[in-house]
Amino acid sequence: MPLPKAELHLHIEGTLEPELAFELAARNGVTLPYADTDELRKAYDFEDLQSFLNLYYELMAVLRTEQDFADLADAYLARAAAQGVRHAEIFFDPQAHLARGVPMGTVVEGLWRSLGAAEENHGVSTKLILCFLRDESAESALATLEAARPYLDRITGVGLDSAEVGHPPVKFREVYEAAAALGLRRVAHAGEEGPPEYITEALDVLGVERVDHGLRCMEDPALVERLVRDRVPLTLCPLSNVRLRTVDTLADHPLPAMLDAGLLCTVNSDDPAYFGGYAGDNFAAVRRTLGLTEDRLRELARNSFLASFLEDDEERRARYIAEVEAYEFGDAVS
Repeated sequence: MPLPKAELHLHIEGTLEPELAFELAARNGVTLPYADTDELRKAYDFEDLQSFLNLYYELMAVLRTEQDFADLADAYLARAAAQGVRHAEIFFDPQAHLARGVPMGTVVEGLWRSLGAAEENHGVSTKLILCFLRDESAESALATLEAARPYLDRITGVGLDSAEVGHPPVKFREVYEAAAALGLRRVAHAGEEGPPEYITEALDVLGVERVDHGLRCMEDPALVERLVRDRVPLTLCPLSNVRLRTVDTLADHPLPAMLDAGLLCTVNSDDPAYFGGYAGDNFAAVRRTLGLTEDRLRELARNSFLASFLEDDEERRARYIAEVEAYEFGDAVS
């Protein structure tokens, strides 16, 4: 039985496994520029964030119908549940679909076909977070939020993702103010490839409640002190950091030092189909490579529920945390 955990940094489009990509391509009459799944997997050797994003957006072409998005989410939830995920707060990138002529309703209703039945089918509670693409314009982000208005009963919060460098958080001040006025929770990617200043800006300008990635905070002791004091959660993605060359090897990952500093860290999978592992795989990798103790692993799992947006169901949060405290470790953990 895997360690119970919440996943708070997961792009649903990044769960598109090669087999499902070819299946959906055949269903929708889309020709992929790869002979087979093996050739496609070989393309998953990334030099940096941008080289990953190029393939990420290319493969989205197979996602056309509500059923496609439902199948994508269902495949993720089955894998996540098998690795101990009890609660998932799932990102989606509507601008990447709107640009292809896929309406907002198709995306949200399709995802909700799966997420609405996730507890019954997989034993996983879920929330949905709409992400803005930071390399698109601020006007596009505002238009996207407007397009999402009819579906806000299904959407818990907003986030900010895609290419970070050169696209500071301040660019999205207006759309985050609008999201806050609508009662949406706010998170943002910051401090992955971008500098620590982007983390500070995300906190001060966008009012984020959680920082996605955030590992470069370690370059700024005053920022670390602030994050510790204010208990701002960081959603780290160790295997992603290695695949995108943010850290050279997993052994170089700052996670142990971040925990030692008192930061509220969580471990997540980011885009698991591309980065070599789902949530449990990331836990197993950091345990093995970084030598994390059972107490540290339990702390990470506990943090994931503390950092989740479960204020509307504190009884559920308490139940999940109780599962973490009662967990008995074996030789392996996932």
